[in-house]
Amino acid sequence: MKIAIIGAGGRLGAAFVREYRDTFDVTGFNHTQLDLSDLGALRERLRAIDFDVAINAAAFTKVDLCESQPDRAFLINAEAPHVVAEVCGEKNARLIHISTDYVFDGAKHEPYTEEDEACPISVYGESKLAGEKKVLGAQKQNLVVRVSWVFGPDRPSFIDAMVQQARDNDEVDAVADKFSTPTYTLDVAKMLPRFFNSDTSGGILHFANAGQCNWQEYAQWAVDCCHNAGVPLKAKTIGARKLQDMVNWVARRPVYSVLSTTKYTRLAGASPRTWREAVSDYITAFYSKK
Repeated sequence: MKIAIIGAGGRLGAAFVREYRDTFDVTGFNHTQLDLSDLGALRERLRAIDFDVAINAAAFTKVDLCESQPDRAFLINAEAPHVVAEVCGEKNARLIHISTDYVFDGAKHEPYTEEDEACPISVYGESKLAGEKKVLGAQKQNLVVRVSWVFGPDRPSFIDAMVQQARDNDEVDAVADKFSTPTYTLDVAKMLPRFFNSDTSGGILHFANAGQCNWQEYAQWAVDCCHNAGVPLKAKTIGARKLQDMVNWVARRPVYSVLSTTKYTRLAGASPRTWREAVSDYITAFYSKK
């Protein structure tokens, strides 16, 4: 099977390349190799190669910057996926498009299912939802996979910033009134191949590690794992902050955006492992050696 991975230099895309390159015929494109803001070049480059599945892990993800650059946000997060979907249609290939929990407004306060109506409250969320609709409207076999709070070894994320702060400072804090679920890139990469076959149903699928937490709990667990793994840190506890304290934020964020993985569990026959297990594995694998 031939797999084309768009966004191969990113946090998720790099994990996909590493996981699949020994099993599948993988062609990866990073930002310099494939600029999603140039729709003509994007179409031409994808038409020139053969593939059975395209995975779009590329996006304009700077949530605050999207507010001041909405045209760029919609170009990269909506129009570019539409072009990819069109080329996939020409090749009768499946498109797996990575999306986000930020398509929800956070008002529900219980895990969001695939059937819940999306109602984004930021330009980033609006652009990602527009991309979802274009991908799903192009072919029934296309699959949108929504993930949340993605972390992994290929590009720093929230968890890495917290560990670094705990290394440098005696006191560290994090927001305690915003809730979702961390998602480990390695777990996404391992679960996705079961959906490569176009015989499996398309539509929307939520995937995240099991459970839920706020950023303070997330950071505290990472710090605890570091201490257990012998990673030297100055800070031992993470203090609490409130969303209203984040005065530098421009875009609104959903207060609660936990994704229900009931559909995934039914399809896969097993639920994702807990976010605590995943974070512990990440810390052990990539920090205990440093």
